[in-house]
Amino acid sequence: MIDAMKFLNKNATVKRVVALFAVIPMSAAAMLAPGDVFAQQSYPPSAYSVPQPAPQYGGSAYTTQQPPASTTPPSYSAPTYGTNPTPQANPNPYGADVYSQPPTFNPTYPDPVTTYPPVAPYPPVVTGPEVREADLIIQGYPARTGRVMFGGAVNSDAGVTGQVTIDERNFDITRWPTSFQDLFSGTAFRGAGQTFRLEAVPGSEFQRYTVQFADPNLLGYLPISMSVSGFYYDRQFDDWQEGRLGGRLSFGYRITPDLSISAGVSGQNVEITDARDPSLPQLAEVLGDNSLYSGTFSLIHDTRNSPLQPSEGHYIKASYEQAFGDFDYGRFEGEYRKYWLMRERADGSGKQTLSFGTQLGFSGDDTPIFENFFAGGYATIRGFDFCGASPVASTAAGLIEIGGRFQWLNSVEYMFPLTADDAFRGVAFVDFGTVEEDIEINEDNFRVAPGFGFRVAIPMLGPAPLAFDFAFPVMQSEFDDERMFSFYMSAAR
Repeated sequence: MIDAMKFLNKNATVKRVVALFAVIPMSAAAMLAPGDVFAQQSYPPSAYSVPQPAPQYGGSAYTTQQPPASTTPPSYSAPTYGTNPTPQANPNPYGADVYSQPPTFNPTYPDPVTTYPPVAPYPPVVTGPEVREADLIIQGYPARTGRVMFGGAVNSDAGVTGQVTIDERNFDITRWPTSFQDLFSGTAFRGAGQTFRLEAVPGSEFQRYTVQFADPNLLGYLPISMSVSGFYYDRQFDDWQEGRLGGRLSFGYRITPDLSISAGVSGQNVEITDARDPSLPQLAEVLGDNSLYSGTFSLIHDTRNSPLQPSEGHYIKASYEQAFGDFDYGRFEGEYRKYWLMRERADGSGKQTLSFGTQLGFSGDDTPIFENFFAGGYATIRGFDFCGASPVASTAAGLIEIGGRFQWLNSVEYMFPLTADDAFRGVAFVDFGTVEEDIEINEDNFRVAPGFGFRVAIPMLGPAPLAFDFAFPVMQSEFDDERMFSFYMSAAR
């Protein structure tokens, strides 16, 4: 045995071979199955395992001793990475002996997650009583909905007129007073959102008296409106005196906020007196009382941003009327107005507006003279007297305005501010069109009148401004009655 040890110490090659055969059983024992946990120093004891000696520097031999039986070698548990490779033996750089280095691991990582489990939806919101509850009592009082107005006006078409108006916009026809206190305290006839208007307009050349009741929501829940009105009208024309007494019942239905239809019936007695030339056939057949009844159907589409002083949108109205009684005829009227906002200030004031309007009308052969179309004045063609741009008939008493059964009237306007507060505005316009006895357009009767004007807004007089217009006809009929200046108070022509 002594000789064998010497032989091993002297022969390094044989020594390495012996050590290699000692390592092979240990490596084989250290092989792990997939899923086993590797422990670096948890090898089972073997008679062939050679403990790793501590190097002795300066000597020629190593001391090989087994650790005490009671000593538990340290161990640790490594995470599972998959199949462990076989430990590799590496030479000891500090001596001639060979020892086994702990095995080198090549960790295996799982593939990145490409799909995720579905996210649970939010739980439903469960409403319930608040932690603290309290009763809310609201007390409201209606605003001022009624008014009594007194006023007067001077109009280039109607002369001097006065005005007395009683207007209630929250009327209730079923709430009759139960006492004098109820009548004078303002609680009677109020609360249903209905409209009641009583108006008296006496004047030097024109007078009108009307009473009107309207329910914008008939029966309380339907989008149907109803209007009942009665009127007395008296007007002194250049060639006759005309008085009308009658009433009208109409119903409306609002299809959309912009589109509505209406249908109504009316009856009136028209009295013609003081004819300038009673021998004229058109006047002779209507002298005295005339019974006139009619049914009317109308369609309106209104997208204007304001009914008083619009700057954007359009207004379209088409109506057909069938008259019967002493006269039997049909009548169609159409109106179109379009507004373009050209410029305005950053705060919305100082609007500059371009507008275009046209009116078209046809009437039947049996139309009486007091229902014919007439033109001239601020509402039709400026630059002409009231009814002064209409067909005439030559008689022994002179020219008599008889009107016509066809009209086509147009106007183009450009309105702009003159002051920073918009109290004064200027307007440039061109009015053109014609009224004909028959359904035709005669070049000799075509009228064109350009002009300019001013609008003055006075808050104490209401939202409608005062209008002062100057027009200069450049095309007209031979017998037209011209008038350069016209004035009126109106929000729109």
